[in-house]
Amino acid sequence: MPTIGVKRDLLFEALGKTYTDDEFQDLCFAFGLELDEVTTEKQMLTKEQGDVAAAANASEEIIYRIDIPANRYDLLCLEGLVTGLLVFQGKLKPPKFQFVEPAKRQVLKIDPSTAQIRPYAVAAVLRNVTFTQASYNSFIDLQDKLHQNICRKRTLVAIGTHDLDTLQGPFSYEALAPNQIKFKPLNQTKEMTGRELMDFYSTHAQLKQYLPIIRESPVYPVIYDANRVVLSLPPIINGDHSKISLKTKNVFIECTATDRTKAKVVLDTIVCLFSEHCAQKFTVEPCDVVQPDGSVISYPELEVREERISVKRANAYIGIDEPAEKLADMLTRMYLEAKVDGDSLVVKIPPTRHDVIHACDIYEDVAIAYGYNNIKKSLPAFMQIAKQFPLNKLTEQLREQVAQAGFTEALTFTLCSRDDIGRKLNKNIDALPAVHIGNPKTLEFQVVRTTLLPGLLKTLVANRKMPLPLKLFEISDVVVADESTEVGARNERRVCAVNCNKTAGFEVVHGLLDRVMQLLSVPWKSASGTKGYYLQATEDPSYFPGRCAYVMYDGVVIGKIGVLHPTVLQAFELTTPCSAVEFTIEPFV
Repeated sequence: MPTIGVKRDLLFEALGKTYTDDEFQDLCFAFGLELDEVTTEKQMLTKEQGDVAAAANASEEIIYRIDIPANRYDLLCLEGLVTGLLVFQGKLKPPKFQFVEPAKRQVLKIDPSTAQIRPYAVAAVLRNVTFTQASYNSFIDLQDKLHQNICRKRTLVAIGTHDLDTLQGPFSYEALAPNQIKFKPLNQTKEMTGRELMDFYSTHAQLKQYLPIIRESPVYPVIYDANRVVLSLPPIINGDHSKISLKTKNVFIECTATDRTKAKVVLDTIVCLFSEHCAQKFTVEPCDVVQPDGSVISYPELEVREERISVKRANAYIGIDEPAEKLADMLTRMYLEAKVDGDSLVVKIPPTRHDVIHACDIYEDVAIAYGYNNIKKSLPAFMQIAKQFPLNKLTEQLREQVAQAGFTEALTFTLCSRDDIGRKLNKNIDALPAVHIGNPKTLEFQVVRTTLLPGLLKTLVANRKMPLPLKLFEISDVVVADESTEVGARNERRVCAVNCNKTAGFEVVHGLLDRVMQLLSVPWKSASGTKGYYLQATEDPSYFPGRCAYVMYDGVVIGKIGVLHPTVLQAFELTTPCSAVEFTIEPFV
């Protein structure tokens, strides 16, 4: 959930009213937001950097940090937040956004070469904008918030904003070899090629994270004006020539993307929120974007679509009983103009509300406007007695009993590295039915665990200074790839215990197995034909040769027990012998 910081005094000035902190918190809650923190820039710097001296010159102006729902892109800046709150309070009607046709439209031509890297682009112009320092900062902050949110750190969409008066249309969006691109990056004094720019920003605190998006590509995307002046090298940085300032009057906005839909959402959001700073409020100048095939598409779309919802269904889903007119008023307060049409409501979805994709989103806004605290609690119309999920009930009972047997419970990560379940256990990762993470962020979280053993061994390592013996257990889920299931994998609840001492202590984990089976009323299978559990000798590379056995129940393998192999202990940096038992408890539910 993104958090925005807005200056309290500017916010209250825009809202036309001064609130206490509690009053504003109540207003945010009623609107579906949360006032996360009341702080100052000085306090924020001290908290983040821990350096009081560095924050000495920082402002002590009060800042409200507000948590915004991740899909409400229209609330990510002061302008959008103020408009939303004023409409919610009934002090402002939902704005209507209009196009203003210029004498000659700006044109952005997409070259076919861009298909190799970022194939889509959209553009728009805001005319006669008046920036103050506050609105300028808000404009920059909104772009950053969108980059981190819907743009997925610029991988899907990259935004470029330029002073149109310093440029000459038409514009061209091309993909060229890095050494063919040369320009002066934003706030720099020296021209650089694409390759030089990559080296220069490789240590930059903010921009280095975006370099891998295009660094290895044979071509880099670039936008030129008619005089071959570089506007930007998306998704890295804009050119210095067209940078916007407080004196900028006409803003050219371009978004390049790998996802056209996301690009349209981002462009709509920016132009709608900041068109209120235009001389003619809530007006946008469209641009023609020439596609690689020669077709021309006008952006932004600013589409206002209509949805029809049932009044009866809206009341039933939320648990209220309100007339259609009241529901229409509630939706209008949530920036969704609605009118009554018989037993239905016709709801207009403005271009700022791209989060509304289904009727249930409209029902949610009705509930927010009505107030969740105002919905009366009621018993369901049917009789039903709840009970604990049997597998979870058995798990809780076993946890208590295993702890009473002298073992300490551990709770370890469900994700682990490939080495943890592969090489360190003397196994081939490719032969294991493991579910792999598609794009792991760290080496520690690459696969979903197929066994509980690595987590317990890593817990032993972290506590090896504790006096021996160390006896740990965990009862939790592992995930096993299984093509016969609907999603290609299944969860399996297991119990795993490890005994670490000067001697392996196989009899300790064997005793625990016997105790658990006793609690489950499962007898030892002493003769053929009787139902129970028993051990069957086997070999496993994770266990010492001749010291491993299957745990069998009713003729089926449910787990393993044995003394861990010295190479496994060495891989986990353990120096004392260990014995372990691991088996599934699902057959006993």
